[in-house]
Amino acid sequence: MSALIPDPSDPGRLPMGWRSARLVVALLTVMLCACNFGPFSFQRPTTTPLGYENSDQSCEDGLDNDQDGLVDCEDPDCVYESTHCGEIVEEVPFWQSENNYALCIDQVDNDDDGQFDCGDRKCQNIPEVCCSREFTNEQCQDGIDNDANGYTDCQDFGCRNGIFVSVCVENTDVLCSNGKDDDGDGYTDCNDSNCSGANLCGGSGLGGQPAPSKPGEDGPEDTLERCKDGYDNDGNGYTDCGDFSCSKSSNPDVVAYCADQSEVGPDKCKDGIDNDGNGYTDCNDFSCNKSTDQAVIDVCNGAKEDTLEKCKDGIDNDGNGFLDCADFSCSENDDPAVVTYCDEKAENTLEKCQDGVDNDGNGYMDCNDNACSKSNNFKIYEYCASLQESSEAKCTNGIDDDKDGYPDCNDYSCSDSVAPYTADDALGDEFKTVADFCKSLQEDTWDKCKDGLDNDGDTYIDCSDRSCRSADAWDAINQRHPCQESFEPSDSPAVINGICSDGKDNDGDGFTDCDDWDCAWNPKVTVCEGKLKVCQ
Repeated sequence: MSALIPDPSDPGRLPMGWRSARLVVALLTVMLCACNFGPFSFQRPTTTPLGYENSDQSCEDGLDNDQDGLVDCEDPDCVYESTHCGEIVEEVPFWQSENNYALCIDQVDNDDDGQFDCGDRKCQNIPEVCCSREFTNEQCQDGIDNDANGYTDCQDFGCRNGIFVSVCVENTDVLCSNGKDDDGDGYTDCNDSNCSGANLCGGSGLGGQPAPSKPGEDGPEDTLERCKDGYDNDGNGYTDCGDFSCSKSSNPDVVAYCADQSEVGPDKCKDGIDNDGNGYTDCNDFSCNKSTDQAVIDVCNGAKEDTLEKCKDGIDNDGNGFLDCADFSCSENDDPAVVTYCDEKAENTLEKCQDGVDNDGNGYMDCNDNACSKSNNFKIYEYCASLQESSEAKCTNGIDDDKDGYPDCNDYSCSDSVAPYTADDALGDEFKTVADFCKSLQEDTWDKCKDGLDNDGDTYIDCSDRSCRSADAWDAINQRHPCQESFEPSDSPAVINGICSDGKDNDGDGFTDCDDWDCAWNPKVTVCEGKLKVCQ
């Protein structure tokens, strides 16, 4: 029996099974001890792990747990999920307008409108509350919804209406022909009223405004770097290889680069890309539609929108921004069958100009379509003229008479109307025209931009109204602006820096110098550099 019992003091004599069992026991002992002792002892975490921000603990720890750039109650996840950031309902409600900094951070629906703090439009209009985190050129073109409000870059009002944002525009030949909604307003290219000045949309080119600024150097566009930076360096309206100074450069490297970027050949004339960056794509570019290359000719002939089939397929076959009968190549076609079809679809009879249908599919309905409002048919013209919102009566009745979505003075047909205004004749004929009357309603004075009222009836109040934030709101008598401390008519950086360091609350919003949002974020203000900016 003793020969069968191993001697524990001699490991070398232990059978293999016994050795394994002994090793397992030893490992378990070490693991159990390691749980509570030594450098690997268990430590209860003091904060929540990174990855979510939706509990009371993670919403008051001062950390950006989900790494979305928003900390604690700044994060909509916390407002939605955490009781720490939710609305506080007072036992004894006390109504007051929710329109100042203190009331916009107290977690109370002070005005009992169903929204509190950053959920309230009036609070969103106070930049120092930091409801919007999308208000610089960098934030407005980074592809990120920085403030997690569901709108990204130029789709966000913070970008589109940002006083220091210059990248959310759609007003040049290039921007109005690229098939993109560059300014994020829901309208693309020629369907955007901002493109009315572009060549393709019937205008003269730049729409009266400069192209948006992009990173690049100002100066001659004559080096390889400047011919590929996407910037109109010399400001002549042509960018990179769309500029002769690049495409016809004396520098062989630049010429070679531009040749590679050119819109030449059947493949590049049907790829849907503006290869040479001149604002025209594929067969809309002369380099394609006037090519002598038979292969390219065949491609462009195939892309034409000039047959009955292509004029009724709902496709913009030639990619010029006009669809089917809205394209002259269909409506003014030589084929009688196509013309007949387009005539049937046209908005060209009195019945079609009052049926509430966009018969020709060009995005404009009834008398909002030039085919009706400018018709050669007197009955149609007279009917549309009778609906026009431009008279004193129709511009003061609170009704959207022409059904274009804008009532009274919010409609350009009223605000630009030269029709006589007679309502105050007995008081001295203060206003000569309807346009004069409409101008008197604008929210653009110190008093009107500080009274908490929607004076012009456009649904925006005080500094949330662009007429208040614009230059016209400058109070020349008292030398102040109601909504911008850093605004000054001379636009001189030296003067603006002086205003933002004078120790005065010049715009009367409760914030002084660099503590004022627009001083902190105005690109021309340098006295605030090196300081922690509002909303950072």
